[in-house]
Amino acid sequence: MKTFIIAALTADGYIGQDAGHLSTRWTSHADKVFFTQKTKEAGAALFGRTTFETFNRALPGRRTIVYTTRPESITTEGVETIKGSPAEVVAALQAQGVEHLAICGGAHVYAEFLAAGLVDEIFITIHPVVFGAGVPLFREPLEKQLKLLDVQNIGDDTVMLHYSVS
Repeated sequence: MKTFIIAALTADGYIGQDAGHLSTRWTSHADKVFFTQKTKEAGAALFGRTTFETFNRALPGRRTIVYTTRPESITTEGVETIKGSPAEVVAALQAQGVEHLAICGGAHVYAEFLAAGLVDEIFITIHPVVFGAGVPLFREPLEKQLKLLDVQNIGDDTVMLHYSVS
């Protein structure tokens, strides 16, 4: 299975002001189009529970999967839950026929899957806004080498960085 992280960042490196800050409040229209395109291409989008609760609905045209230790807490129609280690999650989804998985946040989930060596690529959109403080892209210390594959201005002064993970 091919997995990728997809994240929107402020110019000073934050994915939100706090855990409940919905990215659609500060990201560009171009980012929304890019996110929709990439997650629909993948066919499956995985969110941590806290990130999911900021929008609390199934995403049209793709499987919406919430990664949580408390699956009973998610009762939204059309939304699946999954628990286990990142390796167990990837193995279970692969056994269900998932070929591509978009890992959509938050910071803890990004770090868990990257640290486990389960991320093939990273798509980061950089937005022309600063928060000065907030939630970083990764909450845990880790070190991974990345290779820049592409840089694009996707519109609305938003830059997309596409990396492979070594």
